[in-house]
Amino acid sequence: MSVATETAAVRKPANGGRRLRWPHYMLIASGLLVLLSLVRIIDDAEPVTSSGTVSAALRLAVPIFLAGLGGLWSERSGVINIGLEGMMILGTWTGAWAGYQWGPWIGVAVGILGGALGGLLHAVATVSFGVDHIVSGVAINILGLGLTQFLAGLLFNTGEAKALGGGPRQSPPIDSIMTLTMPVLSGGKIGGWQSPDWLGSLEQRHWFVLSDFAGILRGLTSGVSLLTLVALLLVPATFLVLWRTPFGLRIRSCGEDPYAAESLGVKVYRMKYAAVTISGAFSGLAGAFLVTVAAPLYQDGQTNGRGFIGLAAMIFGNWRPGGLAAGSLLFGYTDAMNVRGGGQAVHALLLFVAILLVGVAIWQAVRAGRLRPQIVTDAGRREVRNAYVGSALSLVAALALLTWFLLSEAVPGELVSFTPHLTTLLVLALASQRLRMPAANGLRYRRGEAR
Repeated sequence: MSVATETAAVRKPANGGRRLRWPHYMLIASGLLVLLSLVRIIDDAEPVTSSGTVSAALRLAVPIFLAGLGGLWSERSGVINIGLEGMMILGTWTGAWAGYQWGPWIGVAVGILGGALGGLLHAVATVSFGVDHIVSGVAINILGLGLTQFLAGLLFNTGEAKALGGGPRQSPPIDSIMTLTMPVLSGGKIGGWQSPDWLGSLEQRHWFVLSDFAGILRGLTSGVSLLTLVALLLVPATFLVLWRTPFGLRIRSCGEDPYAAESLGVKVYRMKYAAVTISGAFSGLAGAFLVTVAAPLYQDGQTNGRGFIGLAAMIFGNWRPGGLAAGSLLFGYTDAMNVRGGGQAVHALLLFVAILLVGVAIWQAVRAGRLRPQIVTDAGRREVRNAYVGSALSLVAALALLTWFLLSEAVPGELVSFTPHLTTLLVLALASQRLRMPAANGLRYRRGEAR
């Protein structure tokens, strides 16, 4: 058996080589719901699956997702974009500046434009002038922060803006975007009629699984902003454009092998410019979301590192929109637990993660056992050995978390606030072995050069 053949065999999925489809994902989601419900009952931690936590998680996940989506477009074209944070900051300021004067939807449009200008600047530096992508991204972050602080003091602290509540570090308030609530299921009003709240009633009964499902569904159907719905629709839209259209194929070919794409007539510079500018527009939309939905005004430091977490969510999602959405929801959920649940709710998650790690350890051990008879070279043996080591480490981590859970009643506040960032580090560490970024990502391209 050749090394290439063996490597393919080693990396074959444990389910026989079949890709996971919707029934598999539904089964996994059902299992996680049962586990969350069990943890909620054991630790009496109602916020774990409450509608308030789910609603907050969705609201906190959307800007992370939009920033990550911007990174996805850029990096699929071969341009690393760590300037997402700076483009988000530009989106917050421009969105707030236009929003308080002409309304929230105009603010969203101008916020998209502000982020797109940041993306265009990144494209000029990296594509046309060949500046190192990391250096250019850092410069965009510094520029976005400094420029918006200067402009906020210049325009929000004088005249009409100051009279309306503006200041050197914040804008006047902005009208909120309309929210929707599903009648009958989640309450709300239709004209003068107060609709019943079936899901809310079921959630309050605290039944096993049923109340948890009702709480999650109510959080997704109560008080949802129209802009949130637009953001959710961008998941299938991005997939269709990048993976089902000639335009998307050209962009992805530039990220995999721009010289091969050039030989087939693709305008590589044009595609990279388009992708990076769209990347900035998505980041600007994330910033506009922060000032029109998350909080109805601009404030200095409002992004709070969400651009970098969006970049981490994109990597966790393996440079695909579905995985990016899942990673963003994970980070948004841990942040919501910090905001609404506090130490008690995070304490319940210790048991949840411990049980998951036991499952991961068992899966890795079973996978290594199935692959072991196929191994005939050192590379394969090393792969199997790594699987066994990962299984052992997962068990050790699970034992440590279980011990912590049993010996404590709540997680200290300092660790609670660090939970989203710790989740980012853990997820990236666990997902690193299955990641594959575009082959030409971050490489300098010059038309007509030999590779």
